[in-house]
Amino acid sequence: MKIDLHIHTSTGSDGALPVEEVIKEAQRRNIGFLSITDHDSLEAQSQAISLTKACGISYVTGVELNVTFQPHAGKPISLDFLGYNFDIDNKNLREKLSLMRAYREKRASEILKKINTEFIKESIAQFTVQDMQNIRDSVDGSFGRPHIAAYMVKKGIVRDIQEAFDRYLVKCDVPKYPLSLTEASKLIHDAGGILVLAHGNDPGGTSLVTITKDLGQQTQIIYENMLEYINGVECWHPRHDSKTVAHYLEFTRRYQLIATGGSDCHQKPIIMGTVAIPAEVARHFQH
Repeated sequence: MKIDLHIHTSTGSDGALPVEEVIKEAQRRNIGFLSITDHDSLEAQSQAISLTKACGISYVTGVELNVTFQPHAGKPISLDFLGYNFDIDNKNLREKLSLMRAYREKRASEILKKINTEFIKESIAQFTVQDMQNIRDSVDGSFGRPHIAAYMVKKGIVRDIQEAFDRYLVKCDVPKYPLSLTEASKLIHDAGGILVLAHGNDPGGTSLVTITKDLGQQTQIIYENMLEYINGVECWHPRHDSKTVAHYLEFTRRYQLIATGGSDCHQKPIIMGTVAIPAEVARHFQH
């Protein structure tokens, strides 16, 4: 059975396809067990539950939360955590995600103002109210920097998304919503779910690589700072090499944590179901 417990949609966040198309694609790819894990959003969950039930795919509720992680020693960094198997109608969780979504909109507006300041320096026409509305209209799920980058490419201001980040979006960034690991853990656990560290050794993403590339040091950080808050670690990921998978798996066994995995597919391109994940992973979620 193919398993994929890390998929994004345009319904809830920054995927390219709406939830109904994602489920159709999962069915075409013979994925038997999956989770939609949109960023700070439960918008796709109800549809995902009903659609997977209709086509015989086992489903577990999911969300990806961005956390401001403060290690005992060192500066705070941004990390992602995956919540699974929680009640999507939990009042506190829904209210917090709504608050985070509103903050995301405010953050995007502040970033656009900073970009306009840079445009003035470079004698580039500033983003107008209409431009800002056009960017918002391009967003199906949660509003983030990738949407601004894509619009800058479309307008011909930059050649590609990487240039947008290099020239403007890194410099003009505004801090994300300050969700702590303690709060994220309480939100998910109080809703009956489990919390999992996402892509801990992703060299190109939000991960512990920000602190250290050494796998032993990474798992030491997890041991010293996270064990009381998390239930598992995402071991299988497209940007985790075999050495990472083996090291993280050994760590989960040693501390009796759940090992999960997924493609982190945003449909750019469609890579759902391409990460080989053992069938035993599904057993962690079976009651």
